[in-house]
Amino acid sequence: MQKYYSSEKNVQILVSLLKQNGIRKIIASPGTTNLAFLGSVQSDSFFQVFSSVDERSAAYMACGMAQESDEAVVLSCTGATASRNYMPGMTEAFYNKLPVLAVTSSQINARLYNLNDQKTDRTDVPRDAALCSFSMQVVKDDDDFFDCEIKTNRAIHSLKRNMPAHIELQTIYSPDFSVKELPYVRNIGLWKSFNVLPELPVGKIAIVLGAHRKFSEAETKALDSFCEKHNAAVFRDHSNSSYNGKYLVVASIMFGQFLADRKNMNADLIIRIGEISGDCYGLGGNAEKMWRVCEDGQIRDPQRRLTDVFEMREEDFFNYYADKNTFKNSYFDECKTHSEKLLAKIPELPFSNLWIAKNTYKKIPCGSTVYLAILNTLRSWSFFPFEDGVETFSNVGGFGIDGGVSSLIGASLVNSEKLYFCITGDLAFFYDMNVLGNHHVGKNLRVLLINNGVGTEFKNFNHPCARFEEAADNYMAARGHFGNKSLNLVRHYAEDLGFEYLCAKNKDEYFLSLEKFISAEISDKPVFFEVFTDSENESDALKTVLSLEESTEGKAKNVVKSMIGEKGVRTLKKVLGK
Repeated sequence: MQKYYSSEKNVQILVSLLKQNGIRKIIASPGTTNLAFLGSVQSDSFFQVFSSVDERSAAYMACGMAQESDEAVVLSCTGATASRNYMPGMTEAFYNKLPVLAVTSSQINARLYNLNDQKTDRTDVPRDAALCSFSMQVVKDDDDFFDCEIKTNRAIHSLKRNMPAHIELQTIYSPDFSVKELPYVRNIGLWKSFNVLPELPVGKIAIVLGAHRKFSEAETKALDSFCEKHNAAVFRDHSNSSYNGKYLVVASIMFGQFLADRKNMNADLIIRIGEISGDCYGLGGNAEKMWRVCEDGQIRDPQRRLTDVFEMREEDFFNYYADKNTFKNSYFDECKTHSEKLLAKIPELPFSNLWIAKNTYKKIPCGSTVYLAILNTLRSWSFFPFEDGVETFSNVGGFGIDGGVSSLIGASLVNSEKLYFCITGDLAFFYDMNVLGNHHVGKNLRVLLINNGVGTEFKNFNHPCARFEEAADNYMAARGHFGNKSLNLVRHYAEDLGFEYLCAKNKDEYFLSLEKFISAEISDKPVFFEVFTDSENESDALKTVLSLEESTEGKAKNVVKSMIGEKGVRTLKKVLGK
């Protein structure tokens, strides 16, 4: 019976990406654990497979072959101590910068340290034996497939940098070699030279900005020039306001409409720059192509749609492509108009973080810096565009609730003549409240505490914990801690530490204190403004903002939901397999 590819998906992923990248040379050492891999490649005439019984010799053979052919070379060995013999040759490859990929096949990791024979620990590879090391698990679902896909791309990118890499390929010893065609596996391109960059796709282009150092004037000019030539739009949330050029669209409100048909707003190409963001709604939509531009050249793929990585400075990238494939479309204008239309459509909201944002964002003084706590606060304020000259930041690197107030105070110490605002929820504030006692705290500090007595994020209508209703309060949403919305606890703390304290329990009281809080003049004391809201109002406000428009399909969903309820909708989805 003729043999084809192994049924083991992780093997198929590896073989597919080796072929897509033209990596054909393999030096194989005998064994059973690498049966799935070797059985697959020896049946494919694309590969040139060589045999070496001694793994130490095999690794040095790979060095010589890579050096002479100027091609990447793959090593394959079985379990037990076989991979230990790769160490000298892989060390040679590391210091000589040779593209050698060591594929060490292995039993599943569940057998490690359980007295199973021929199962050794390969999780710690010497730093000077491989630039990167990954363990490719047996693929059981789409998440496993994505994980193995990304790991293999990262290993191959190391080879493209002329450095060795290691893959631990786990196996279940499947005897099935009946797979005639390899599955589609994304081959993520790596581009470093301006001599061989891909064509800029024709269509709508979105630049999605994550956390980013402050843009220089030259970087802003390059990005604006690119957007002008291609009518591209720049999307970001308020986790970072490093770019405030004329092509910025605060588009969370547009992409967050969960009942609307967003197809017309989807970009054809998304260019991601920067790091982590607080984007909750997939800014730019489901683009056919997604590029990442970064000097480190690392694969980062939060939306699982990355197609290419450009290892270069952003300024150089945008200057290069500014005059390439120039074409006119109306994407930026459409997005800006649509976003502004939705903002104007927001009705009167319940007293909540969103209501506060809607009635405050235009009043923050120009030249100020605003720190936003995650998650409800950052999301709420990211629907609204601050005035030009207002900087915004959020601790999205670790994305925890701790440290927001401390980060604000650290920033405020840099310039005592500048106003620094912090907007935070109660759980995030109490996590970090001790820093207000720091004796360096200046008069240029303004803290807005939105106290709803609970982790309101977990009470929002679209959060998984919300289905537990009041039962979510005890342990998931942490209701009742930190004084349980005491009217005196924070007041005394703030006043005793030298803050001027303001308080509001409704809309009228909020407006009475707002002018003092947002005054452009630095007062005699730092200002603390505590606002008491309710989690039910918070959820209702969010639902209202996310339901400003709906498609025919969205209306139909609402009709069905009104007839059979939320639980019925979930049951129907299971029946239909959706």
